[in-house]
Amino acid sequence: MGGAAASGASRFASDRRKALQGRSGWVGLVHNSRVFSIAMFASLGGLLYGYNQGVFSGVLSMSSFTSRMASAVDNPGTKGWLVAILELGAWFGVLCTGTLADKLSRKYTIVFAVVVFCIGVIVQTAAFEPSSIYGAAFSTLVFSAELAPPEVRGSLVALQQLAITFGIMISFWIDYGTNYIGGTGLTQSEAAWRIPIALQIVPALVLGWLVNKGRDDEALRVLSKARHLPPDSDLVQIEFLEIKAQYLFEKETNALKYPEYQDGSFSSNLKLAANAYLSLISTRTLFYRVAIGSLTMFFQQWTGVNAILYYAPSIFTSLGLTGNTTNLLATGVVGIVMWLATFPAVLWVDKVGRKPVLVSVTNFRCHLIVAILTAMYQKDWAAHTGAGWAACVFVWIFSIAFGYSWGPCSWILVAEIWPLSMRGKGISIAASSNWMNNFIVGQVTPTMLTHLTYGTFIFFGVFSFLGGVFVLFFVPETKGLTLEEMDEVFGDREGLAVADQQRQNEIAERIGLSAYSQANHSQVLEDRQEKSAV
Repeated sequence: MGGAAASGASRFASDRRKALQGRSGWVGLVHNSRVFSIAMFASLGGLLYGYNQGVFSGVLSMSSFTSRMASAVDNPGTKGWLVAILELGAWFGVLCTGTLADKLSRKYTIVFAVVVFCIGVIVQTAAFEPSSIYGAAFSTLVFSAELAPPEVRGSLVALQQLAITFGIMISFWIDYGTNYIGGTGLTQSEAAWRIPIALQIVPALVLGWLVNKGRDDEALRVLSKARHLPPDSDLVQIEFLEIKAQYLFEKETNALKYPEYQDGSFSSNLKLAANAYLSLISTRTLFYRVAIGSLTMFFQQWTGVNAILYYAPSIFTSLGLTGNTTNLLATGVVGIVMWLATFPAVLWVDKVGRKPVLVSVTNFRCHLIVAILTAMYQKDWAAHTGAGWAACVFVWIFSIAFGYSWGPCSWILVAEIWPLSMRGKGISIAASSNWMNNFIVGQVTPTMLTHLTYGTFIFFGVFSFLGGVFVLFFVPETKGLTLEEMDEVFGDREGLAVADQQRQNEIAERIGLSAYSQANHSQVLEDRQEKSAV
């Protein structure tokens, strides 16, 4: 199944909406305060995700933690599992969120995730054995994109990335501060690592409380409030009818394609969901999106960003920095520069586009330079401290480059390429690719650093270069396109037949969307004036 491409009369309605919509990018986001407040709420999930990603980086190098969890930390393989098992759990969880979000709503999916997350934090905080550290994580990407108008959707998702990098940054500096509890050596208190782990629960509880304070509104009322326009305005009406047309198209397509699963039972809903997932790989245009989403997440992870985020203190040690405090300080700089670098993405991603910032060789160059310096001086860093600090600087530059490019833009791309009815399932597939590759990176990095040394940076550098090549030749530009207009970009060779296009036009005619064509717009205004007069 594919989303309804804008065709026939509905194409004119789409053009009309574009003419009416507000300014794009960060200006449009700030101007639309209602949507901005929704984004700020949803970005609490990004803060949680970022904090969870960053907190173990510093914890792994703390003296009291390594003493308590020595059986896991001392071995590169088990050390990798200690970090990576979180991503493996999240990989399984994110596969469920597509169906859960569609069936239970984004609201209750978030509530469920908050409960699971809080239980995991409590278990991790009270851990006395490595097995208790293994937990789960979650993300709220689908929710933050749900109410975003197309003209500022990229900035909203970039705002969530800003929240993620902010979470990473504060986790690094909290680790740096708590590292002093009881001293930085053998006398260090276990509170040094238990406190930063426990603090994960604070934004989770705030997120859960805010969700429960909200209430469900009708779609038209929500759109009207979000756009600060009356319900009968052209912009609200057109966008509402576009969403309604998309929903009816998918519902009627399901009824025609799977008539045996329409009784509403749990078994039928499960089979319908399974067939919907299968359609992602059996339909050419949807499989193209699956490939774009999954490979984008693959290349994002194999830039090596999470190798740095998870093992920054170990990496800085391998680059000649001595002392745990110095390593944590250098790690804190990674958090600051990555967070600051995300601001340009929030400000300009909807103007510059996705491809220009993704097709970059900065990450490749940084990895290559660090690899060269490590190969030349790793046997005697003490005599070449300047080279060691130079390598650290290029790690920071890499963090900056990732912060404004692959960090936000890959998620923006993945969030906006799907038809409305397939978005939950489509994002869950792409996000599962992110988590699975995240898991693999987290698992293998300690072993790579031990055995490959400078080859680790060459490895990630090559994949950074290949990621740019992939985007350059295979990924379409999606800036400024509505979710429905994506179908035109990804083609209609196999996904939508002539009968589907006819059904789309019939639905547009049936619900009044075709009345907003440029040819009929004057008639619509006359009808409204007549109704007002009556």
